[in-house]
Amino acid sequence: MTDRAARLRASYARYVTRQGGARDPRVEAAFAAVPREAFVGPAPWFIYAGSANVPAPAYVETPDDDPAFLYADVLIALDPKRGVNNGEPSLHARCLDALALRPGETVLHVGAGTGYYTALLSRLVAPNGTVHAFEIDPGLAERARTNLAGINGIIVHARSGIGEGLPAADAIYVSAGLGAPSLTWLEALRPSGRLLFPLQPEGGYGGMLLVTKPAVGGISWPARFVSRASFIQCDAPIAAGDKALESAFAGGGWEQVQTFRLDDQQDSDTWYCGIGWSLSLARSGQG
Repeated sequence: MTDRAARLRASYARYVTRQGGARDPRVEAAFAAVPREAFVGPAPWFIYAGSANVPAPAYVETPDDDPAFLYADVLIALDPKRGVNNGEPSLHARCLDALALRPGETVLHVGAGTGYYTALLSRLVAPNGTVHAFEIDPGLAERARTNLAGINGIIVHARSGIGEGLPAADAIYVSAGLGAPSLTWLEALRPSGRLLFPLQPEGGYGGMLLVTKPAVGGISWPARFVSRASFIQCDAPIAAGDKALESAFAGGGWEQVQTFRLDDQQDSDTWYCGIGWSLSLARSGQG
């Protein structure tokens, strides 16, 4: 570790946590401690430069291997041909803060990529915490296994993080977009466990939905959107959101969502209704 790299990381950590509105100082410390260059492959790196006017993935190649290019609030390509990136740091800072992780907890990271944000999660549940990293792409999973080797408490699973048999968890952090939550996640959560995932229409712009499992059960769970977001779509049968979800976001009101319901009964407070679940503007009465 060079002094320059450490200074770059410290400045970057301060910037992205403030940009993301993170309040827990441990989130900044985690960003300052984990070297991003260890997870994005060798230079030259490709920085995402897409926008609404450039819908296809568009990247700018770095001229050399100066790590300063990595210590900015930018997406770095892991696989530019497929548009797979190491995601926006300030968004992840906001999300990691919202999860309110505690030492000793067990976390499932679904869509771990090459492991950068998995390593940050591990810092937040240390000591004695466990992170199960799920990555369905064999190449990315192997890179994650190599990158995370030697970090205590991380287990890499080269398979889908949606299937049956998930470990019991205090928190589940999802880095791939879906049009509905997986029931396997809801079942894996312990009482008072938190699920944070990108609820989004297929190929569209959605939001990071935080759902908390009540300690006493019931069909109404506290929920809120942490931020708008768009992730690469999850490779799963439940991945595609419908036009109604796209319309719900377009119509606004997502900031007022307060409840996730395990039914699809609609009333005047329903913001969006899926199959067997819904989001409501009314308070859950729990939490």
